[in-house]
Amino acid sequence: MKLTTLCYLEREGQYLMLHRVSKKNDVNKDKWIGVGGKFERGETPEECLLREVREETGLTLLGYRFRGLLTFLYNEDDPEYIFLYTSNQFEGELRDCDEGVLEWVDQDRLESLNLWEGDKIMFRLLREREDYFSLKLRYQGDTLLGAEVFP
Repeated sequence: MKLTTLCYLEREGQYLMLHRVSKKNDVNKDKWIGVGGKFERGETPEECLLREVREETGLTLLGYRFRGLLTFLYNEDDPEYIFLYTSNQFEGELRDCDEGVLEWVDQDRLESLNLWEGDKIMFRLLREREDYFSLKLRYQGDTLLGAEVFP
């Protein structure tokens, strides 16, 4: 199984989005996602979150909120468990990312981007819910086969 973090930085009705165009053999190739990445050995989710946001954006989180857990089942790959966060408290200078292009995107424009279909469900849950949620997404290639929300 894979353990990762995913964070959506927020400001003035926008999310900082990463257009994944730089990495080869990338399951997220050409998709727009938040920032984050894989746990390093011995890291807590929070340590991974802080490190990944800093590495990918140059920004330092001053505060963040754990929003939920995403279970990402892709083809026959091992499951990926994604610790989902949002933050509107950060400092520093945004810098270029070697995994793609970072861009502040209006939240009401998100669905016009090339997103995973399940991300549309996730964004709806982020808008509508203040409490923790768990979202299980099952894909075959780019096709969403199923989505379940817990609780």
